[in-house]
Order: sequence, then structure tokens, then C-alpha cells
Amino acid sequence: MDMRLLRYFVAVADEGNFNRAADRLHIAQPPLSRAIQQLEAHVGAPLLDRTSRPLRLTDVGRLLYAQALQMLARMDDVETMVKAAATSRRRRLVIGFVASTIYARLPELIREFRKAADNVELVMVESTTLDQIAALKDGRIDIGFGRIRFEDPAVRRIILRHEKLIAAFSIDHPLAQDDRPISLRELADEPQIIYPRAPRPSYADQVISLFRDHSIEPRIVHEARELQIAIGLVAAEEGMAIVPESVRRARSHDVAFRELVEPATSPIIMSHRPGDRSPELALMLSVVARQYARWGYDVPAALDEDI
Repeated sequence: MDMRLLRYFVAVADEGNFNRAADRLHIAQPPLSRAIQQLEAHVGAPLLDRTSRPLRLTDVGRLLYAQALQMLARMDDVETMVKAAATSRRRRLVIGFVASTIYARLPELIREFRKAADNVELVMVESTTLDQIAALKDGRIDIGFGRIRFEDPAVRRIILRHEKLIAAFSIDHPLAQDDRPISLRELADEPQIIYPRAPRPSYADQVISLFRDHSIEPRIVHEARELQIAIGLVAAEEGMAIVPESVRRARSHDVAFRELVEPATSPIIMSHRPGDRSPELALMLSVVARQYARWGYDVPAALDEDI
């Protein structure tokens, strides 16, 4: 039985009038009348009492109306379920990232990925490196961008590059008035702002270790929750901070930066599950390799191995 004819019949039965039913269906009245006649011919009996106003259903019409409502409802459910299933099969990639990687060209990588895969739903989740490890193993994220070294056989890590660390001061700080590299020993008595406060280990421990490796105990006055707060405290003259070089591009109107005499870097680490052969991961790896080559960075051999 033609579902289109059933929809037309239900509209006429509901409205009790061919003209109103035609308006509801957005068709002309004559084709609607012909459609009902075609349905009656198929059934072999009249469905409407056309002598009454409004139109009434015959006994056969009432039986067909009840069944038609069920059939049409079922078809609507099927359509909804099929559409939902089609949507759920859309490819998806979930990326975890620590806040400081936003400064380290991560947005540019994300833009390039979106250009190459506009049919992939990309979800960004800010999380610490340690949270990323658990999320990768649980399947809650597919890729993590962090800075903390760790060992876990359930997670594959790739050190993309080592980013230089620099010193950040408020714009009017005496040590900000010189552009020569500054030694960690010159910073020994400076109030230090480190981040994040928790969880540990974190980037904060990298900074503390940097000083202690040179037999200097840093004078910590603030442990900020995140990088943006730490930089804000620096600008407010609450202390100075050791930050990744990429921060320089994002905050320069009220914060001054100086390079360090002692070589100091922080790794940018990309992590994923071993054995993940999804096309989304392969595409992200190729995007990173291509962009790093374009920017003049060394392309890690591990990227080629995993692509």
C-alpha cells in the first residue's frame, strides 16, 4: 500500500474536508481527490461518506484510519532511527591538550586538520598530561598534546620538539630593561610564579628542576592554576615566571621576555594509543609532519613510523 496515499487519507480524515486537507499537505485539491479515489479502488470499498459535512469515515475507512496511524508512526520512527544511525557513524576525533600548547602552534595544526577532513567531528578537551594518559587508555580521547614525560606501555608518545624556555617579567621590572640573555643565577632571589598548582608532576616541576639542576632553590611566591593566570600575575608585578618561548607571541603589551643563558627547553609531546590505525589519527600525524616541515622544524622520525 502506497504510504503517500495513506498520508493523504489521514489528512482528509483529520480535517473532514478536502480543501483544508489539501492546504495542510501543500497540494491542490483535485490531485488529492484523485489520490483518495485511487486508494479506495485499491481497497475495494469507499473510505469516506461524501454526503456528510464534515466528511465522515465509513466502517472500512475507520479501520484503515486506525491502521494507517500506526503504520505512519512506525515509518516516522524508522526514519528517525536511520538518520540517528547515519549521524552516529560520522567520523570523530577527540583531542586532549594542556593550555600552554595553545601558544605552541596547536591552533594552526587544528585548522589544517579541519581543512583536510571537514567531514570529521573534532572535539577539543583541555586536560593535564596525567589526565590525558587515563583518557587515552579509557578511550575518552584519541590524541593528547602535553609536556610531561611519562612511561606507560598503554600509551605511545612522540616528542614533537623541544621548545625553548624564557624568563617573563612585568614590563617595568628592572630586569626587563635589558635584552641580553639572563642567567638563572640572576633570578635566584626573584619571586617565582609557577604553574600549574595541581596535579603533580607537571610543568611546574620542570621549572623547579631547572633551578635545582644549577644548585639554586627557587623562591616560589605563587602557584597558579594555569598559564594564563601565571602570566597575569607577572603583569601585575607579583613575580616573574619561566615560560615556553611561544608565550612571547601572545602577550607582549604588559610583559617583557628575556632569553636564558643556560639552555633550557620543555618538550611538546603528542600521545596516542599503540596500534591505533584509524584514518583520523593517520591524518593528524601527516598534518603535523607537513606543517613542521613547512615551519622549518625537524620532523620526528616517529611521525613517519606511525603514519
